[in-house]
Amino acid sequence: MYNSVIKSKEKNMENKLLIVWSSGEKEVAEKLVLLYGSVMLPRTYWDEATIMIWGPSAKLLAYDEELQEQFKIVKTTGVKFNACVVCTDDYGVSQKLQDLGVELIHTGEMLTQSLQSDDVKVITF
Repeated sequence: MYNSVIKSKEKNMENKLLIVWSSGEKEVAEKLVLLYGSVMLPRTYWDEATIMIWGPSAKLLAYDEELQEQFKIVKTTGVKFNACVVCTDDYGVSQKLQDLGVELIHTGEMLTQSLQSDDVKVITF
């Protein structure tokens, strides 16, 4: 795997990661999504990274102040965040997430494009 990272950098290709964060469990947010999110760009694991907030994770982030603090740290590293506008509207948290700096989009289109692309790796929590 390490060799493939080197080869793609030699070809001047970007390594892009999309994390789909759907879990409503705080421990998953703290110990996986936001922990990895805080180091993946500073340690140059990836050239570009996006965390897609989808489903119960939107509600969790909107109401958990500790996670919001971790989120802010991750955001300062250059990780992009977006969320499913349908989910955030359903949960009544659209404005809360927008105030945090989360872009609200129709995530299905972005996820589909990412899955069909050879340029983006996708993982889900």
